[in-house]
Amino acid sequence: MGDLSMVNWARAQFALTALYHWIFVPLTLGLSFLLAFFETLYVKTGKEEWLRITKFWMKLFAVNFAIGVATGIILEFEFGTNWSNYSWMVGDIFGAPLAIEGIFAFFLEATFFAVMFFGWNRVSKKAHLFSTWMVAIGSNLSALWILVANAWMQHPVGMRFNPALARFEMQSFGDLLSSPVAISKFTHATSSGFVLASLFVVSVSSWFLLQERHRAFARKSIAVASVFGLLSSAYLGLTGDEAAYTNAQVQPMKLAAMEGLYKGTTRAGLVAIGLPNSMKIPGDNQKDFFFKIEVPGVLSFLANRDLNSFVPGIDDLVWGNPEYGIMGVKEKMARGKAALAQLAAYKQARQQEPAEAERLLAEFRKNEPYLGYGYLERPADAVPPVAMTFWSFRVMVILGTLFPLLFLAFLLQLLRGRLEQSRGLLQLGVIGVFLGWIATELGWVVAEVGRQPWAIQDLLPTWVARSNLTAGTVQTTFFLFLAVFTVLLIAEVRIMWHQIKQGPEEA
Repeated sequence: MGDLSMVNWARAQFALTALYHWIFVPLTLGLSFLLAFFETLYVKTGKEEWLRITKFWMKLFAVNFAIGVATGIILEFEFGTNWSNYSWMVGDIFGAPLAIEGIFAFFLEATFFAVMFFGWNRVSKKAHLFSTWMVAIGSNLSALWILVANAWMQHPVGMRFNPALARFEMQSFGDLLSSPVAISKFTHATSSGFVLASLFVVSVSSWFLLQERHRAFARKSIAVASVFGLLSSAYLGLTGDEAAYTNAQVQPMKLAAMEGLYKGTTRAGLVAIGLPNSMKIPGDNQKDFFFKIEVPGVLSFLANRDLNSFVPGIDDLVWGNPEYGIMGVKEKMARGKAALAQLAAYKQARQQEPAEAERLLAEFRKNEPYLGYGYLERPADAVPPVAMTFWSFRVMVILGTLFPLLFLAFLLQLLRGRLEQSRGLLQLGVIGVFLGWIATELGWVVAEVGRQPWAIQDLLPTWVARSNLTAGTVQTTFFLFLAVFTVLLIAEVRIMWHQIKQGPEEA
């Protein structure tokens, strides 16, 4: 497996960068649309209060946008520094959506961002509103291309392996873009950003009301954000359901880890409450849970749209289940090792024995789907960290179900005219955004930890994707990035806090 210490540090560094970057991205995705809503109300009504609301939230958006760009650039560079084998093998595919994202981010977004932020009183109201909407659309389209690239790692489609160069080459960009994993990732990630941004606006506005400042401003901001957040929460639930269904079809091991399911069953239940046994390993006789309460049939329905369907567990996927046509990891490892041997023999035969090379290539193509399994040393290596995946998923879902209730409570109290007297609700509103950040970060933990050990699902393990660096080199950059990102985060918080304390412009 090579230098696993280096691999683990490289994974930790990438996780650090991604988690910091994702603090800023979802807020950008959602707040950009809220700005568009606020400014649309200003243009439609002509009321200066909506202009004040737009300008205040735009200042906070600008700070978050700038720091998000900085962390995102570092994230893309890490593919070349720490994962050079991966970059070589998939650059033909992975580079295309990243290049398109760059065009959107640095041309579409940057151009209209300048007009949106500096164009007040320099362009017409409608031209400025158009720029604000284009920033919102452009920001979310930028996220699309990043998520298309990530989805390809989870479900590689639209490509063909070139055995002569040992590279994956694109065959159909349309297949990448229309992948069900790409669609579910984009809709789920953006809708989570909408919810987070709504929580952010509610949080700051609740603080104003608790401080008895800018009351009219806060009430109007909460009204728009709560409606947007409530609708986005419903959409988030639908996209989450679709994401679970997609996982069941293309990443059943991830779904099994999310549920702590070891033994597959028909009419599988969804674990509502449970304490999994973190010491359990595939195939042993230990209990999978110390206790659990299930909702019968729900997991089968989520996974296959059939209450009575069979959902494979970790044991089925590792050791195989002939009754349901499930090939075990051990057989996949044998086919993967055969593929690696055939690939090496093909390279030797290409120059001197063309006929033999063609025969070896044909044999290789039969085993190609299991190529990555040839690098595994034991079947259990194909199982992701179950406890981390299970708990991350549970906490994310629990928090996600609380947010629509919070938005609904704010709307009801607004309609009753009793919001300012509901200090407990306002205090909960203040901390809501921090719970939102926890939920959205855990979503990425589920997505990325749940697909381990793969850099590319079934085709390339993480330790093969690595660069030829020492662990000490990656350790140094890890702590360097940790310091830089922490400074950037502190800077954002301080600048935002200064703007929040200063408040919106007075009428």
